[in-house]
Amino acid sequence: MNYSQEESQVLIQEYEKNPSKETVEALAEKFRKSTKSVIGKLSREGVYRREVYRSKTGDVPITKVEIVTSIADMLLCEPEQLFGLDKAPKASLRALEDALTKSGAGSKEAVYSD
Repeated sequence: MNYSQEESQVLIQEYEKNPSKETVEALAEKFRKSTKSVIGKLSREGVYRREVYRSKTGDVPITKVEIVTSIADMLLCEPEQLFGLDKAPKASLRALEDALTKSGAGSKEAVYSD
């Protein structure tokens, strides 16, 4: 699935104007290529930007391991010391993380205040 110089230029120009899935689909239809072919070409040219996955709430998803690492940082310990905490429900981990954030855990004031 080769692209001519002119086709490549049009692909890049059109995609840079509106980098979206819809643009890729329109370009695929216009040049009678598959969407994968267009994405491949744009990737090789260094202009393709993958869409960022969003959860149902519209947030960028965060893993339980990332939340546990954040909690460990606030508790001034290594994530390995919290072994098994990543098995807890994500809502519980978020609640713990929020509570630690509100309490100021991990700050010098929280650690050294008596």
